[in-house]
This record gives sequence, structure tokens and C-alpha cells, in this order.
Amino acid sequence: MISFIWSPGNALPAGTGGSENYTTGQVRELNRRGVPAQVVTVGLGDDDGRHEFTDVAFRSLSTLSEVGDLDGTVVFVNEPHTVATRNPAYLILHNPPPIRARQKEFAVRGTMDRALIATSRYAAALWSEYLDVDVATINVVYPFAEPCFAAVPRPSRPPGKTRVLFAGRLSPEKGIYTLLETLHIDIIEQDVDLTFTATTAGADKRQGKIIERLLGEHPGISVVPTRRTPAGMAALMTEHDIVVMPSNSQYWHETFGIVSIEAQHSGCRVVAADDGGLPETDCGGVVFVEPDNAEALAWGIRAAIDSGSFVPGARRRAGTRFTVEQSVDALLTVFAQPRSIPPATIIRQLEELVRTPSVQAPHDVVDDGPIEAGRTQPAIPRPR
Repeated sequence: MISFIWSPGNALPAGTGGSENYTTGQVRELNRRGVPAQVVTVGLGDDDGRHEFTDVAFRSLSTLSEVGDLDGTVVFVNEPHTVATRNPAYLILHNPPPIRARQKEFAVRGTMDRALIATSRYAAALWSEYLDVDVATINVVYPFAEPCFAAVPRPSRPPGKTRVLFAGRLSPEKGIYTLLETLHIDIIEQDVDLTFTATTAGADKRQGKIIERLLGEHPGISVVPTRRTPAGMAALMTEHDIVVMPSNSQYWHETFGIVSIEAQHSGCRVVAADDGGLPETDCGGVVFVEPDNAEALAWGIRAAIDSGSFVPGARRRAGTRFTVEQSVDALLTVFAQPRSIPPATIIRQLEELVRTPSVQAPHDVVDDGPIEAGRTQPAIPRPR
């Protein structure tokens, strides 16, 4: 059994982020292959989000310590909780390292005895520097777009209009405020053939509610309900031409950017911040722009428009990259290979080495009196 441990005390929400899609998609694909896998939640009983994932196996535990009783492979998602497990555990690092000192101790302590998995080469390097470990000890297992994104037909539309979608969470780190600035730049604001849409993903959180109200008052953007299934999001993307990902780079760096590959599999062009792991998401349809720069985002949208539609052949090629089959193959390879020695083990071994007594007993040095000038005489050790 492979158990993915979700954030204790938190339900697994549908349609709000990449780590949720990654986790549930991995479980689906593993089960499809006949490999037992489940999402494990803590402290919520059946009210843990399972009703939104009826095709995914869930198990609820009362306390975090019960994770130690699970058989098989334990994979912590995002949060490095220090709980003993029957077998060596893994940790998938979906998020960048925390920037606050008070959170670093938790991150460092909880990663010392875990085999680490990052979602991009960029994320592996970032965590390597943060934790002061060799980057080669951090495995990379890329996220994926569910098969439906490449399969949903794109509806035919009359030429002229360009439909732009913001499909990220309504949170500052996703660059929503940069997009709002862009809406007022002349080359965007004066183009009557441009339409902008955002979803309510993340509006269940306090800051998301505020941003939702701001968008609702803006005449240049429409707000539609979040899509809670991959099929629903795929259908929404195929109704648009461009998906924007103006991710913030001041205090947040996308470790990958699953929306980017979902959009390209759907036949959309993508305009994304040239930051973090986003450059690794290019399936042939991405325009990269300077992050936190509304003017750059505006010109990126213009460049995507000038490039024309993402033709069917390009969409088919995009759909062969970052598939769930490729992702699960990589994950199972990580589980099968010899584990790198965790930092905690190295530290413990060094401490034991320092405490190990000397193999040879210490000796006294015999003083045989004065030495004649011009001649040296070695000290003769005398056993005790």
C-alpha cells in the first residue's frame, strides 16, 4: 500500500491547486495499474474531501501518530511532520521553502530523515540550497496533466475574438494583482476583441474572498465558478485561447506550474512568468515574460495573439509530454532505487564516530636526559 499523507486537519479540496491534482491523480493511476494506493487524512473523519473524489481511495486517521502504524510506503505531501513510520518515508515538496525563520526549523527538522522528492529541477536546487544537502539526493518526479486535457475537443469559433483565462488560485502569489494592472495598459485595455476570465479557485480562503470581490467589481474581467474536476477544467480551457500565469517572484516561486501543461494539452497558448519551475513546463506553446511586470505581461499576451492558434499537431505533441503515466513511472522508480542516506543519518554516524574510542592505547613519552649538541634523539614511547 502506498499512502499519501495529506496536511493534518485539512480536507483535500477539489479544483484549487496542483498538489491536490498531483496527489489524487497519482492514486488513480496507481490503482489503475493494480498498485494499492490511498489518500490519508488526519483528524476529520469522512468530512475530509472524499465526497469530491469518488474515484479515489481515502482513509481517515484520528491522530498524526497513527501514521506510524501504516504498512507499506508512506509519502508525506508538502508538510514534513516528524512521526516515526514502520518503513522509511518519503516527502513530496510541492511548495517552495518557507521564507519565515520560525517555519525553517520545522522544515529542516522534518526533512532530515525523509527521502525527498521535488516537482522540478528548479525545486530540487532550491530545496538543496535551503536544506544544505546535495542536490543529487533530491529526486525529481514531474507533475502531469490528466488525459482529459489532451482529449477534449476544442469548439469551433469565429475568428477575431481572443479569450484569456486566469485559472490559478485567487491569491497574491499567483500574480492576480499583476494581471489587474495589465488590464489597464493601453495595448490591452483598448483592444475590444480581448476578453478576460478568472475562476473562483481559492475563494474559500480569506484573501481569496477579498480578491473575488475586487474582480467582481472590475468591468474588464469576468468571474466564473471554479471547476472541481479535471474534465471540467479541461472543458473550460478549451473555450479559451490563452492562459496566463503571471506568478509572483518576490516571495513565491512556482516549483513547477501544472496549469501551464494542462493549458497546452488543451490547445491553449500560455503566457507565464519566467521564474521558478515554469520554464520547465514548455510543451511548445509558452511565451515567457518578466515576472511582476504588468507591461511585460501585456506584451506577452500580444505575442501569444500574434503567434496564432495552437494548431492541432502542436497540441498532439504537447499531449505526449508530462503525462500521468510518465509521472507514476518516475515515482515507482524512486521507490525501487536505493535510498540516499538522509542528513539525519549522516549526522548521527559522524557523532558516533567522534565518540568511538581510539584503537591504540595512549603512550607516555620517556625523557632520557639531555641530548648532545648537534644530535637529535627521538622520544621512545613506553607502554603503560
